[in-house]
Amino acid sequence: MALPVYRSQTANTDPLEINAPLVVDWLVHFLREEVVRRRGMRKAVLGLSGGVDSAVVAFLCARAFGPENVHAIRMPYRKSSKASLDDAGLVVDATGIDVRTIEITSMVDGYAANFEHDISPARLGNICARSRMIVLFDQSAKLAALPIGTGNKTERLFGYYTWHADDAPPINPLGDLFKVQVWKIAQALGVPSRIVDKPASADLIEGQTDEGDFGITYRKADAILHYLTEGFDKTAITRLGYAESDVDLVFRRVDSTHWKRRLPTVAMLSGSAIGEYYLRPVDY
Repeated sequence: MALPVYRSQTANTDPLEINAPLVVDWLVHFLREEVVRRRGMRKAVLGLSGGVDSAVVAFLCARAFGPENVHAIRMPYRKSSKASLDDAGLVVDATGIDVRTIEITSMVDGYAANFEHDISPARLGNICARSRMIVLFDQSAKLAALPIGTGNKTERLFGYYTWHADDAPPINPLGDLFKVQVWKIAQALGVPSRIVDKPASADLIEGQTDEGDFGITYRKADAILHYLTEGFDKTAITRLGYAESDVDLVFRRVDSTHWKRRLPTVAMLSGSAIGEYYLRPVDY
């Protein structure tokens, strides 16, 4: 059952407005329920990038499990900015969680620099993301801590993440929150303003930003995505005052990335294919 976190809507209200303190309490409860009660674990491990999403998850985990049970892993690549490491340090100082820095340069360059000299930034970013998940899941085994994801709803709908990397952790408290809502949660949690206010970036290329990659601001994209997921078609959303080009862009991004939001497609040969049979999904 969905939590009624959206404030009552009128014609003049922001469709993305949420009750941030209520959401924070709900997400803390969600983490305790999924990690402690359902899986019988007491610790969490997460990748801490210096961005607002991982900062919010770190703050939530500190509340849910106690800072002594939260392990943050900073995993810079040689092209990562020092500012990102410093911002991650602000989160550690504010929450009191444990932190370790494991540089992934030798992992990534063992393949990329030695065998793929002309590798594109996009491919390099995917290698970095998957290398970080190798580290995160190994640390999970070492620490007996469950990996916690940090991806938001905008990224998931736009397919703006590395498949089987950023989406790999089994628990994700932010997956149903648009980016602008994550910023609201960050403010409610007291995440340092330097992190909340800086432009969102994958931190692979100097000057690169999420919104630059999208070709649309998070504010516009999230509003259009909200109406799209509520069942509005393109014409109806355009009538609300959104540019037709922006609406087309958002619909294209969602339509072209459905495959990233699904588990691998299995060739069904029986009525007991795991999770595939629509009349009776099974999981032995």
